[in-house]
Amino acid sequence: MYRSYIRILLLFLSVNLSAQTYDILIKKGHVIDAKNNIDQVMDVAILNGKIAEVATSIQKPAKKIINAEGMYVTPGLIDIHGHHFFGTKPGAYLSNSYTALPPDGFTLRTGVTAVVDAGGSGWRNFPDFKTQAIENSKTKVFALLNIVGHGMSGGPWEQSVEDMDARLTSMMAKANKEYVVGIKLAHFSARDWRPAQRAAEAGRLADIPVMIDFGGCDPPLSMDTLLNHVLRPGDIFTHCFGHVNGREPLVMNGKVQPFAFKAQQRGIIMDVGHGGGSFVYDQAIPAIQQGLKPNTISTDLHTGSMNAGMKDMNMVMSKLLNIGMNMKEIIAASTWKPAQVIKKTNLGHLSVGAPADVAILKIEKGNFGFYDVRARRMTGDKRIVCELTLIDGAVAWDLNAISFAD
Repeated sequence: MYRSYIRILLLFLSVNLSAQTYDILIKKGHVIDAKNNIDQVMDVAILNGKIAEVATSIQKPAKKIINAEGMYVTPGLIDIHGHHFFGTKPGAYLSNSYTALPPDGFTLRTGVTAVVDAGGSGWRNFPDFKTQAIENSKTKVFALLNIVGHGMSGGPWEQSVEDMDARLTSMMAKANKEYVVGIKLAHFSARDWRPAQRAAEAGRLADIPVMIDFGGCDPPLSMDTLLNHVLRPGDIFTHCFGHVNGREPLVMNGKVQPFAFKAQQRGIIMDVGHGGGSFVYDQAIPAIQQGLKPNTISTDLHTGSMNAGMKDMNMVMSKLLNIGMNMKEIIAASTWKPAQVIKKTNLGHLSVGAPADVAILKIEKGNFGFYDVRARRMTGDKRIVCELTLIDGAVAWDLNAISFAD
């Protein structure tokens, strides 16, 4: 009698599950998922905010069906270098001030579902950033904690070696390890290795990576020393295609310097970090042509860069697409690789059970112009546009209403 009851119960459950209705079914999109090595047309089903199934043809019913034919379906993009400590403090640059941007207004529309604020806050003001940005955004927001206690407040604040405390920075990072994913050093402009060394020490103490925006000085400090001696495998060199005064570039006279290849091979992460002053074609084009491709693609998003040549994540991806990277490489460097770098490996892929953070992208064909931070124009015939963004299974951006019924 008991066994018969169990058999009936199991039969009921199997029938019920087979008839289950998905919340969303994305049909006929070209899925790119680097973690799961998927690069083909497939269907993606979503249930209760999670990825429920990825298969060549899903026939189960769904409450909402989205036709993605001719478009790319990818994990939600992860921008590991943006500035989102927005506020109203005057003269504070990217630390609780006007130049930083609230995430949801500038991320979801480009397929970005997770961002990392790159050093806006330090150990002194991270609680304010957490309250203002992290706790009040649909976008998943993380932080690189500035080695400067006052954060990226600009001017003399960022030159204060006395405010660079590795122990206190690491303590704040460890106390907020759910959100703090790394340490940041930026804009220091003197022949002094102490800032880089203290940032590296904070990263070691908290067991998280360090991102370096290497400042300039005359004569420049050795880039080889920074990349191959100060930084550890897993640390991040941002603005890798920049060329600013007082900083040794990765490309000299059209050739990638050997130390750059050595650094990438030993595990240093080359991050784009386009920004308003850190992406020039005479660095990016020869580097990519010679095999020094970025590990991670990021924007360095703030009010200055978004209204200049950078614009947004899709524009940065489009530039790279037109100068030699393919779509599979671009998506990997915008999803799974950054998730690994910041150690948030529940993100950046479409595995069953993962959060249903999804971007639907299309490539427009035409005659387009792209300019770098030196106002030099390049033409291209491809441009990436975000059609739709889902975050935790909910529609967060829909450019052409493809998720709605007629």
